[in-house]
Amino acid sequence: MKIITQNLGKKFSKEWIFRNLNYEFLSGESYTFIGANGSGKSTLLQVLSGFTPHSEGLINYQNLQKDITIDDFYKHLVVAAPYLELIEDFTLTEIVEFHIKFKPFIHQHSIKDFIDFIELPNAKNKELKFFSSGMKQRVKLGLAFWSDCEIMMLDEPTSNLDVNATNWYLRNVQEYSKERLLFICSNQPTEYEFCRNVLNIQDYK
Repeated sequence: MKIITQNLGKKFSKEWIFRNLNYEFLSGESYTFIGANGSGKSTLLQVLSGFTPHSEGLINYQNLQKDITIDDFYKHLVVAAPYLELIEDFTLTEIVEFHIKFKPFIHQHSIKDFIDFIELPNAKNKELKFFSSGMKQRVKLGLAFWSDCEIMMLDEPTSNLDVNATNWYLRNVQEYSKERLLFICSNQPTEYEFCRNVLNIQDYK
């Protein structure tokens, strides 16, 4: 999987969030976007994901040397971010059942396997509206780790996580990003210290 950008830029009103991004993002590599709060890291991630349109330049998605249309790109992508909401009237079991209809799990893992993996077995029949913010974040990360997708995008991955859950993230993020194309938006070095490619969004202003 490959994402190629050419003179990519995004602006809101008259303000450019980023410009002149020329880059090849490749499977098997990890990329972190850093920068001050409000600098546009999340916007860049959303543009690369296809969720937000760009203002100038080009994005080309390729898999096995074949172009992927923007309408099909979502099939190859999974995102975990604080601003993406879960369906709160669903129980944990129901949200997993719903998710795997669209993004099956790797290795044919079962729903029980998943709930054990995210270490929330006692909450399997609990509605998500009664989950803490940290529990919801663990669900989002777990779904990202286990979805059978070539690209994984994580925005502020340890947001709302306590020490134990942060350690759980650090144990699993490298394991489940092997051979994938991994993006992380973060200002916390511990979240991305293993990443080989770090891009400061200030360099594209």
